[in-house]
Amino acid sequence: MAMNKTLARFKERFHNDIGIDLGTANTLVYVKGRGIVINEPSVVAVNQKTGKVVAFGGDARKMLGRTPAHITAIRPLVDGVVSNFEVTVEMLSYFIKKIERTNQKLLRPRVIVGVPYGITNVERRAVMDAARAAGAREVFVIEQPVSAALGIRLPIHEPVGNMVIDIGGGTTDIAVMSLSGIVRAKSLRIAGDTLNQNIIAYIKEEFKILLGERTAEDLKILVGSVHPGDEPREATVRGRDLITGLPREVVITGSDIKEAITPSINTFIEAVKEVIETTPPEIVSDIMHRGIVLVGGGSLIHGLPELLLRELKIPIHITDDALSEVVRGMGVVLEDLDLHKDMLIENEDELPPVI
Repeated sequence: MAMNKTLARFKERFHNDIGIDLGTANTLVYVKGRGIVINEPSVVAVNQKTGKVVAFGGDARKMLGRTPAHITAIRPLVDGVVSNFEVTVEMLSYFIKKIERTNQKLLRPRVIVGVPYGITNVERRAVMDAARAAGAREVFVIEQPVSAALGIRLPIHEPVGNMVIDIGGGTTDIAVMSLSGIVRAKSLRIAGDTLNQNIIAYIKEEFKILLGERTAEDLKILVGSVHPGDEPREATVRGRDLITGLPREVVITGSDIKEAITPSINTFIEAVKEVIETTPPEIVSDIMHRGIVLVGGGSLIHGLPELLLRELKIPIHITDDALSEVVRGMGVVLEDLDLHKDMLIENEDELPPVI
């Protein structure tokens, strides 16, 4: 055992250990010994004439809705899974090379990638293959709610119930964990991007104005709320009038946003109730005592903790750094890979058969 640990420490001198939270909206990268070194939008701008990438991350996001015909700003992940393999490889390669330029090692890196709960075996393989093609020497996969629980430092190794809800850009993972495993869980394709689309559709229907996705997201952040007691807020937005085709300015209130996203929020709450209803009673008792922890960008919607508390009668907690808990959990795994290895999927052969 001592010899194995010595060998492991020797190898660490020659390669980087990297955790990647490969999200629909944002990609965060954690490097062992350095912390979070990258936090950028999961967007890639591609020149369709040449087939070459012209921008990644934040630079590419600025181009969304503003590119000429021959340049396309692509989000290579949809609903938390790889939808464009080649562009995903390009994006991962860019991030890995960016790290290696500042921290050069002889060997290719060892990489942990977070994936939503419940994705198919084919989707898992696509993530692992993309990471290998981007330059990873070894690839491990961890489910995002498990990683988030580790990032929050919940005692998921112990015989006690813990509940985490990770509301990302493409998916929402609702998971109950105990003894290093998931007891009950559900993954929804209702998350931050869905709410943006709800806002776009509502304003199109009610105000006859077409908004872009970035504007919808800004509205959600600025005036969005699901709490009836919140003070009314409003924001002025500009979009294309669908009747005249000309630009028009309108004032959108928090009530408008609440009405737009309420159906999706109700579906989300019903899913949380469904998970709790199917959880063993001893674990439900733990959750009632310890509460539910919210992570992910979607958890920052104004009034969501209060709404959940009212509906579930269970304490709701939001962490100080909800956006980065998943990738911080990967950092915890990287610090002691042997301790947490039973939570990881290392090889395609370990994946269960497709049913």
